[in-house]
Amino acid sequence: MNRNLVLLAICQGLFLTNNIIFIAINGLVGLSLAPLGWMATLPVMGYVVGGALSTGLVAHTQHRYGRKISFQIGLVVALLSALLCAYAAFSRNFWLLVVATVVAGYYSANGQLYRFAAAELAAPSFREKAVSLVLAGGLLGAIVGPNLATRTKNLFEVPFAGAYISLAVVAVIAMGLMAALRIPHTPPVAKSGDGGRPLREIMRQPVFMVAAIGAALGYGVMNLLMAATPLAMQVCGFPFEDAALVLEWHVIGMFAPGFFTGHLIKRFGTLTIMGAGVVLNALCIVIALSGVDLHQFVLALFLLGVGWNFLFTGSTTLSLQSYRPEEKDRAQAAINFCVFAVMAVTSFASGALVTTQGWALLNYGSLLPVGLTGVALIWLALHKRKALVQPQT
Repeated sequence: MNRNLVLLAICQGLFLTNNIIFIAINGLVGLSLAPLGWMATLPVMGYVVGGALSTGLVAHTQHRYGRKISFQIGLVVALLSALLCAYAAFSRNFWLLVVATVVAGYYSANGQLYRFAAAELAAPSFREKAVSLVLAGGLLGAIVGPNLATRTKNLFEVPFAGAYISLAVVAVIAMGLMAALRIPHTPPVAKSGDGGRPLREIMRQPVFMVAAIGAALGYGVMNLLMAATPLAMQVCGFPFEDAALVLEWHVIGMFAPGFFTGHLIKRFGTLTIMGAGVVLNALCIVIALSGVDLHQFVLALFLLGVGWNFLFTGSTTLSLQSYRPEEKDRAQAAINFCVFAVMAVTSFASGALVTTQGWALLNYGSLLPVGLTGVALIWLALHKRKALVQPQT
């Protein structure tokens, strides 16, 4: 770990603080303001839709101005969107809240690139561990996010308005840290012919396809269950403090393994660790279907977090094999677009399913993307084995 990676890990933690508070409160605020109950998670969906719409713009900004300036622009957007969310809560304007979260998606599209910046700041032999350790910075968000939401939810007469204002403060702190970060800026390639392969060619590679599937569906399953958890627990009669506790353990599961996931990938291989993530996701669903006591919510969401870590860290590491340095901006933007697109669908589906069909059906539906991810990993493993055998025959 060097100074830049430490700063990037802390920025990752503050980014996750923003994400966790949004997940914890947007559905509840949406439920209190929405014209219809099934629209409760539209503010959660707005956040990821905004991220999907911003991937191309962020890729252009990163390519033209470099990582650091693009990250700083993202933090300015985080500050302004948090204040706009607070105003929407004070004015009880549901659609303004949705718009504010769409705007906040630009920050999310930036923050999703912190892990790639970590790989570029490390020596090639340390890249897996650099990605994993910077993702481990999300532990800060695991601790700060739920506690900050709990302590600030009644700061004003309007529930959770104080939580949105606290996110503006978090953004200002992150700006100070980002100012101290030193990321070398590679100028744009002058000749269009030197920019690498077309995106279509990059995306046709089996390694890229499975990396995108693992990242997108892994994030999708995690988002489907995590976004619905505060609503499901409210229906079951649990107070917000219990939901915050469950989310805290969930995010600990997401990022605590970051201290050793890189080592596991180096030792056992990327596909093996991603496969372990699929198994943990399936186990999470089994536990969630076994009952709705507090300990079952805690254990299921904790395993969901660990499974996400294995899948997402593995997918990020796998994707590094699929593009050249001059192709990184559009390749990374394509992967992030896949992630945000799936998250947008699952954010909407989580609210619609849990409020109309219930927690159990939501979990049964999650088995489909978990199974598809497992099939994709098996397909890539067989493809690699075939590629190794062919030159010998």
